[in-house]
Amino acid sequence: HGKSTLTDSLVAAAGIISMASAGDQRLTDTRADEAERGITIKSTGISLYNEISKEEISDEAMPKDSEGREFLINLIDSPGHVDFSAEVTAALRITDGALVVVDCIEGVSVQTETVLRQALGERIRPVVTINKLDRGFLELKLDWETFYSNFVKHVENVNVIIATYRDEAMGDLQVYPEKGTVGFSAGLHGWAFTLPQFSRMYAKKFGVAEEKMCERLWGENYFNPAEKKWTKSGDSDFRAFNMFVLDPIGKIVQACMNEQMDKLNKMLTSLNIKMKKEDLELQGKQLLKRTMQNWLPAHKALLEMMILHLPSPHAAQKYRAELLYTGPTDDACCTAIRECDPKGPLMLYVSK
Repeated sequence: HGKSTLTDSLVAAAGIISMASAGDQRLTDTRADEAERGITIKSTGISLYNEISKEEISDEAMPKDSEGREFLINLIDSPGHVDFSAEVTAALRITDGALVVVDCIEGVSVQTETVLRQALGERIRPVVTINKLDRGFLELKLDWETFYSNFVKHVENVNVIIATYRDEAMGDLQVYPEKGTVGFSAGLHGWAFTLPQFSRMYAKKFGVAEEKMCERLWGENYFNPAEKKWTKSGDSDFRAFNMFVLDPIGKIVQACMNEQMDKLNKMLTSLNIKMKKEDLELQGKQLLKRTMQNWLPAHKALLEMMILHLPSPHAAQKYRAELLYTGPTDDACCTAIRECDPKGPLMLYVSK
């Protein structure tokens, strides 16, 4: 589904590989047989350090238990193939949050359901990204309404699984695009977006609050440009998601693939994107990749989802300690795990 390919964008953001090679390199597929077959066989861990600017996440929106704007994310890239699901189980024991990747064309597969069920059993909070949008734009050339109805279907399917297997202790774990817990990405080309990102672009233009704009970008909300009015029903062309999210991306894809440089330069100026001269000399998919990486870099969307919606170890151990520790829940060791206490007894957890 593109998990290792997406991981590349996060690795590139941490400065470990170059942005240009992100998506093709698949750094976390370390073994020769993984590179040869193009699938992940063993779970690979990597620590990524990132600093978040005020433009990306405002001071009010920052997680309450964070100090400063520096984040360390320990990412485990696990295999998707059903034969290697033991690797996923081992990885799940030592994680607090999961980024579930769903293929935008194939949808929620049997394996997605299995892994989600395991994650919910381990009390892990999920966020979802719908991946491989580039195929929808370039290969299948889907129209916007088909895109939208596919997305709605995938989100509903994930939520049905979450509702079926969730742990009562966890509260509501369902994911919603308008709340920023569902992202949309194209791992191979290194770009991704969430609806809160787009609502920030449009909120000033329409003069409404970002939260309100975000709700309008999903569901039955239509904007009539002639009358400049918002309605609850209308033509599918006027659906806010199709008009304000998919249409601008579609226009850039078209301009890059048809080499309409004048059109592209106009759009880049209006979006306030500055590109290097040598990047503008690229053609076709390479030009598209660099343009979209500059406008909607995958790491920004994914990191924002992880930081805002996945729990810190400190928050997660409060409800995970009893699953991890097999002894009595009120002894010194379990209490130290639950509180993430640096002065507690030394405990080792071997996951595999």
